[in-house]
Amino acid sequence: MTRLIMVSNRVIDFNAVTQTGGVSVAIYNSLARHNGFWFGWNGQIEDCSPSKPVTTTAEGRTTVTVPLSAAEYNDYYLGYANSVLWPVFHNRLDLAQFEAGYYARYLAVNEKFADDLAQLVAPDDTIWIHDYHLLPMARKLRRRDIENPIGFFLHIPVGPAQALLAIPEYREIAQSLSSYDLVGLQTEVDVRNLIDFLQRSVDGRLVPSGRIRLFERELEVGCFPVGIEPKDFEPSGDDLKISSDSEPIRIIGIDRLDYTKGLPQKFRAFGKFLADYPEYRRRIVLSQFAPPTRESVEAYADITAELESLSGSINGRYGELDWVPINYIHRPMPRKELVDVYRASRIGWVTPLMDGMNLVSKEYVAAQWPDDPGVLVLSKFAGSAAQLTEAVLVNPYDISDMAQSLRLALEMPREERVARHAQLLRAVREFDSEAWAASFIAALIKAGQRRQSETSHSVSTAKATADDQSATSKKKAPPRVAAHIVG
Repeated sequence: MTRLIMVSNRVIDFNAVTQTGGVSVAIYNSLARHNGFWFGWNGQIEDCSPSKPVTTTAEGRTTVTVPLSAAEYNDYYLGYANSVLWPVFHNRLDLAQFEAGYYARYLAVNEKFADDLAQLVAPDDTIWIHDYHLLPMARKLRRRDIENPIGFFLHIPVGPAQALLAIPEYREIAQSLSSYDLVGLQTEVDVRNLIDFLQRSVDGRLVPSGRIRLFERELEVGCFPVGIEPKDFEPSGDDLKISSDSEPIRIIGIDRLDYTKGLPQKFRAFGKFLADYPEYRRRIVLSQFAPPTRESVEAYADITAELESLSGSINGRYGELDWVPINYIHRPMPRKELVDVYRASRIGWVTPLMDGMNLVSKEYVAAQWPDDPGVLVLSKFAGSAAQLTEAVLVNPYDISDMAQSLRLALEMPREERVARHAQLLRAVREFDSEAWAASFIAALIKAGQRRQSETSHSVSTAKATADDQSATSKKKAPPRVAAHIVG
């Protein structure tokens, strides 16, 4: 591999990386270990003639970016990606806007990206494409004679097959996936759901090698749980240690403002906890950060109004002049401040209704002092629950379970907290971002080599067969037959 080319919808500003989290940081850290560049949208909307890609290098990392027009942003990004694919993959068919006609623009932007990227690809490059915005990218690149290893990683969960089959363009999506050498997913459940979809949508067939055959190609699908850089969060001797006896006890929630994150359920569970256990009033505070996302999409306006109503109601019912039960903060937080808040919080409350991985849960674990850690309360429907089994696992749809689990976490003895945290931290360190990238890239290179070898073998076999047929025809030419038109 000469270079690693990372491709995603949005390329972060390297100068603002300390204010970025999750997937973007995982890609950023991966590029630190490989020669290559990061290609994608620059976050700018320009209503002008198409611009040439702009190359920027900072801190030894290179980005190649292009803008979007207002129509592209509306139909490709807000439209098909986030008003069709996002709700469907999260099994929220009730929110999907199938009839809106966004698909043509979604394809057009993928064509545009492929046109620009194809000019930059060298023969020995390995291409790693990220997330649901760019599902058709490999197919577009293959049509431009790009035969490099191309992998795809989906950072969001895969809903059940019947949900994906509701997408009007489900066959095209399946065919797009067949152009990749490797598709990586967060959990084994996601792997099973995607294979089920490919079998039911286009008669994909599992072969003895474990790959799935569709459209005369064999696709590898695997589980590669994304991780964090633990050292970015782990405390050192220079960090201020906050007493576990400080009042009030802080419960921290860090979630993007999204209907998949279970925020209304969390607020209702907190209200029920205060009602059921009045001895904890004035002793605890829920600090919920919910930075805005896609505010122009109707579903997000609805959840914003719901959360403001719930937090206002709970604070009005239980709050006092010197105590506000819920601190609802509707803005992003820089990563440095985030680490301090994690460490000062007795409970990390991470309860999405459905999530690909959820790196907040891993960040919270890494930030704790090992000799006096906080407790992670985690939704069993977060992808990270498969690894973080020593967390207090909850059903976010069950408000009573949420409230009772909160009490369990608050009253957990220090010895148990320390033992649970040791197991959690071990998992976070084992499945860190370096292990994630290394395992995916190794599998992708191997899958790409296999495809290229099989393609070369098929071409050689076809040529040999054609030569044999030609030689046979020369030895014994068939008699010529006159054609007769019967009229």
